[in-house]
Amino acid sequence: MFKKIQDFFESVVFEMKKVSWPSWLELKGSTIVVLTLSFILALFLFFVDTLLSKIIHLIL
Repeated sequence: MFKKIQDFFESVVFEMKKVSWPSWLELKGSTIVVLTLSFILALFLFFVDTLLSKIIHLIL
């Protein structure tokens, strides 16, 4: 049982050494892009929801 756990963690360490981690500058840039696009999408969905809500109220 403990041998399997040890093998698992050894393989995790081995695989993590292969990972290409982004630099701090790349990480900041990606974070800004994700936050900006999330904000734009939230605004779009808010306006679409508001518009559809008003249309449904007019119909009913």
